[in-house]
Amino acid sequence: MQVNQSPFDGVWSGTRRYNGEYLSHEHGHVQIMFALRGRMELEIGGHSAFADTSCGMLIPAGVNHGFLTSKDARMFVIELPDHHDVGRARSFAVTAACRQSVDVLDVTLQLAQVLQAPRILARRGIDLTQLDAALKAALHESWNTERMGRLFFLSPQRFHVRLLELTGQAPQAYLRGIRLDAAQRLLRQGVSLEATALRVGYRSASALSFALKRDRQVGTRAIRAC
Repeated sequence: MQVNQSPFDGVWSGTRRYNGEYLSHEHGHVQIMFALRGRMELEIGGHSAFADTSCGMLIPAGVNHGFLTSKDARMFVIELPDHHDVGRARSFAVTAACRQSVDVLDVTLQLAQVLQAPRILARRGIDLTQLDAALKAALHESWNTERMGRLFFLSPQRFHVRLLELTGQAPQAYLRGIRLDAAQRLLRQGVSLEATALRVGYRSASALSFALKRDRQVGTRAIRAC
């Protein structure tokens, strides 16, 4: 765990790794967090919430909460003494300034960026582990944005925005990356280009070959040689 300490008011920050479930508890300090990797499902005062790479959470001192994290989640955490008045528990948008401040050894700046981040209403999240599992189980099938969004009860528009926030990729670009990763694995295992194309959702060997050269700058022969 990396820790940055403020010598003035007891504020400190650091990165922590989490894995699994932690039962309901409370702190004598304010806790602010967002994910650098992974996702944390939270129950705060009887209400469900989450923190990921685009949505952070502020938990006031004395508020009962528990959590469940994805495997090896990595969180950025700021803790404040309980005399800091930060209001009620709330979610906030993890802005570019918030992310950039993580690497700055200035707790005061880190805290300022988080407290200035816009508040957001509770919204449905996207579990990338669940999304990846669904896509990989049926890569040969058609996956439009609407179908992906239905996995999380989101409209195509909201799903597009949330996935872009989380990964920096639009849904079809994200899907293409998973398909090409799978195609490269199959080709290394000796599966023919034609069979690989059908298994990962491309209509023909030539379509897959074109995608590999365009997106990965690599041909079938080079992949098999790895």
